[in-house]
Amino acid sequence: MTNGIPPLEEGDFYLSNEGYKVFTKQYHIKRGYCCQSKCRHCPFGYDSKKN
Repeated sequence: MTNGIPPLEEGDFYLSNEGYKVFTKQYHIKRGYCCQSKCRHCPFGYDSKKN
């Protein structure tokens, strides 16, 4: 782990049609916290309307 960020491994992300890196649920769980950036696959249930 570098600077508190786990290294990327197979299955941690995919590229969107626009070419952006999209992190998967697997990566978010490995990271261990919610960044509150409205991530597409957030397993922590972040809702910007509630928080």
